Amino acid sequence: MKTALMVAEKPSLAQNLASILSNGKCSTNKASNNACAIHEWNGTFKNEAVRFKMTSVCGHVMSLDFTGKYNNWDKVDPVELFSCPTEKKEAMPRLRIPAFLSQESKGCDYLILWLDCDKEGENICFEVMNCVQAYMKGDVFSPHVTYRARFSAITDKDIKAAMLSLVRPNENESRSVDARQELDLRIGCAFTRFQTKYFQGRYGDLDSTLISYGPCQTPTLGFCVQRHDEIQTFKPETYWVLRVTASTSEGRELPLEWKRVRCFEKEIANMFLAGIKEIKEAIVINVQAKEKVKSRPVALNTVELMRVASAGLGMGPHHAMQIAERLYTQGYISYPRTETSSYPENFDLIGTLRQQQNSSKWGSEVRAMIANGINKPKKGHDAGDHPPITPMKPASESELEGDMWRIYDYVTRHFIATLSRDCRYLSTTITFQIGSETFHYTGSVLVDAGYTEIMHWQAFGKDEFVPILNVDDVLRAHDHRLVECQTNPPDYLTESEETYKKLSPWEIKKLRKQSIEAMDQLFEVNFSSLKASGKALSRCGKCRRYMRYIQAKPARLHCSHCDDTYGLPQNGTVRIYRELKCPLDDFELLSWSSGNKGKSFPLCPYCYNHPPFRDMKKGFGCNSCTHPTCPYGVNSTGVSGCVECDAGVLVLDPAAPRWKLACNRCDVIINIFEDAARVSVCEQQCSACGAQLVTVEYRAERTRLPAALTEMTACLYCEPAFSALVEKHRAVASRAPAGRGRGGRARAAKHRNKQPKDKMAQLAAYFV
Repeated sequence: MKTALMVAEKPSLAQNLASILSNGKCSTNKASNNACAIHEWNGTFKNEAVRFKMTSVCGHVMSLDFTGKYNNWDKVDPVELFSCPTEKKEAMPRLRIPAFLSQESKGCDYLILWLDCDKEGENICFEVMNCVQAYMKGDVFSPHVTYRARFSAITDKDIKAAMLSLVRPNENESRSVDARQELDLRIGCAFTRFQTKYFQGRYGDLDSTLISYGPCQTPTLGFCVQRHDEIQTFKPETYWVLRVTASTSEGRELPLEWKRVRCFEKEIANMFLAGIKEIKEAIVINVQAKEKVKSRPVALNTVELMRVASAGLGMGPHHAMQIAERLYTQGYISYPRTETSSYPENFDLIGTLRQQQNSSKWGSEVRAMIANGINKPKKGHDAGDHPPITPMKPASESELEGDMWRIYDYVTRHFIATLSRDCRYLSTTITFQIGSETFHYTGSVLVDAGYTEIMHWQAFGKDEFVPILNVDDVLRAHDHRLVECQTNPPDYLTESEETYKKLSPWEIKKLRKQSIEAMDQLFEVNFSSLKASGKALSRCGKCRRYMRYIQAKPARLHCSHCDDTYGLPQNGTVRIYRELKCPLDDFELLSWSSGNKGKSFPLCPYCYNHPPFRDMKKGFGCNSCTHPTCPYGVNSTGVSGCVECDAGVLVLDPAAPRWKLACNRCDVIINIFEDAARVSVCEQQCSACGAQLVTVEYRAERTRLPAALTEMTACLYCEPAFSALVEKHRAVASRAPAGRGRGGRARAAKHRNKQPKDKMAQLAAYFV
């Protein structure tokens, strides 16, 4: 018996598809990667008996990235990212999807792809094909081996129809996604890196940890900035409106609207007021009643669903789409990613509507519509992709809770509304003459609620008062007055309004110098320069002037005289470290701390950004510095190798009096010698384990040493008297193995008698 491997886009979708295609008779087993499942059943394919295996991926199998060396921000010019090589990498290495697919495809005869029917799904089709091509019996790129199912809803009818009309995967659509991914990667990363590094060196109160650029998102941001500029530069203008009230014989007051609407010159407005102020009669010169229509909506597409979710349901577009996709995979609604707002000619409107006739929410309205006949839906836009978003099966609020119900409720009401009558109301406008000026009053009365009975939030509201008047009727005019008003700035764009902006393409030339200069001019208005930001903290080793500590992310030091900026460790507190200086470059040392319960270490701002030795990396403090003789480096403060990580050394933390050892690579912290007055690391090593000996000193009244000793030198791991004074911790549960000292002592001893005087001599001595 031949085997057909079926692959869906998500595990939940695979389960639903397998249940439909097997008529509920499939067996299910957990897959080897523990993320997917395998559903199996026997059936018929191409007029022969076949064993079906349905499984899934978890979205994209592969992602695009630069090759390793181009991911270093410091060594790669952003311009290189436009032409450097890229490579496909596993999108989720933890799930091991490629290995899982290759394992399950071994010996299979057919591959049937059930990925979502959009361009991204088409791209995943070819990702799956590339993963299994070496393991299938035939050539996966042959039309006799690989098939593509196209569907828009997870219902028995749609899925079984798709199985009977399989097609070929569309390689052109897949390649368009590859092109889009590469453009997004190159443009986004290049400009993000460039502008982040550029603005970190210019502004002190701007959070420039990461100033990202998105080829799609940035034009939308441009609309927001444009609207912000319009609001900031808006200057209100004063204008005046002429108001008059007319009263009917029954005493009902009608607030009249001035035909001229408003006047921007007060003297002229007062002239109009003076011309009618003494006239107490308002004469009816025209009565016009007109039936108006509030049209039912066109069929629902993704843009409208996202707009309503944002503006009406209080959901962000991403969250709303996640909910819609869950409803789709569970068979409650059709595919939610579509640009089409017009039902296909063969769409079963009555059948879809009839499914909702027993609902407790809208069943009575649906039954009335079926009995009286539905209205032909309005013609929307046919984008040629998927049908509009519609309900595919009935559901109740107890069945779908929270946001799932709110989205389903809207989708269903919208569908019913598209088949309902338009809302109709009668609008009556009565025109009055008062002296030389014309006024009008308008009132509306509902005629037919139509679709607003279903979409009740668009309901007409209360009927307005409309007096029965005829031409030449006279009403009493009173309360003549001028009302002073001011023009208002436009509102900020809402999330739901951005969706209607047509984005014009941005060319790569926009990334050039003039764009940065324009952004710089914009930022200059709102942010302070580095020179004017922060507070004086420590002296520069070059000019001996104080540098300014910029606390806005990312935290950094800036020397305005040298125009140099130095990065600092993030998410902690930075202070002067005992007014000491680095022996290599004369910069004042700083101390960084993550808090009382965390680690701390001294650092030289220059060495932190420009590592002085080959075995150091950028971003390392003094606790990792391999200077041979510096009293703050690892060769003077290290006790032993860290048993939790291979590369780390347990270093004496300088944050007295809370004495501790902290690994200079990982997060291991060991509290030691509570209440001690002084703790220091000795030159000698333990003969048993190789760790450096430690000296602890106590005041007589607070000593915790045996026999009331106030000072003792021993191995932290081997001396029993010390074990009670060391916090029990997994990192010291067993003694450090022999030879796991801090390293470098013999090398350092060679140079102790001949201390170099400057940085270059120090480096030369170190490498000799």
